[in-house]
Amino acid sequence: MDWSIQEVAKLAGTTSRTLRHYDDLGLLPPSRVAANGYRHYDQASLVRLQRILLLRELGLGLPAIAEVLAGEASEVHALAGHLAWLRQEQERLARQVASVEKTMHALEGGEQIMAQDMFDGFDHTQYREEVVERWGADAYERSDRWWRGMSDDEKRAWQARTAALGADWTDAATRGVDPASAEAQALAKRHVEWLTGIPGTPTAAPGGDVKGYVLGLGEMYVADPRFAANYGGTDGAEFVRDALRVYAEANL
Repeated sequence: MDWSIQEVAKLAGTTSRTLRHYDDLGLLPPSRVAANGYRHYDQASLVRLQRILLLRELGLGLPAIAEVLAGEASEVHALAGHLAWLRQEQERLARQVASVEKTMHALEGGEQIMAQDMFDGFDHTQYREEVVERWGADAYERSDRWWRGMSDDEKRAWQARTAALGADWTDAATRGVDPASAEAQALAKRHVEWLTGIPGTPTAAPGGDVKGYVLGLGEMYVADPRFAANYGGTDGAEFVRDALRVYAEANL
């Protein structure tokens, strides 16, 4: 079964012109071209288009999307990364909805507006107290300035990178990869490089206790359900912890 270019454009909420442009760039070639010259797309094409649109939502440009698609061996694996990001956005938007509803109800009832509840979900500051408690006020302020200094596209790209890393960890854990294997250690290296890019963490400070920080985070991933959820649950978090421990002992 396949669909004409007009049908796909209607289903995806896009235009035939856009689909032809994707074809010209090599992003989305049709599965067949009919005798009348019309492009047709099969199920695999629709899955690829869904991924393209999701990556566009993450703020990636078409050249970057082409690189992502070329580098992914498993569509299910790639979609898991997109799904992780969408769930994060779903949770954030749900908090925004609840915040606006509280404000509306307060205004309608002539009640006092609770200022501390009005902006939940609009930025990342809901974790301020926890970050300050764990790593100090300076760590929070530095990371906060770094995040607020990003453009919207840069923030989306960072979120995409984070979601992709979490999906790769989850995929490897699901397949039963050995934490000491080359594949798991490559993921651990990526993870430490990802952490190094966040100002305010010990990994970003010269002379900081990087090894202790990485080992401590691994344990926290297992102990805190919020973090474990990023890796598919407790089993996935234990895999991440064990792989990070092997990497830290050998390299940090």
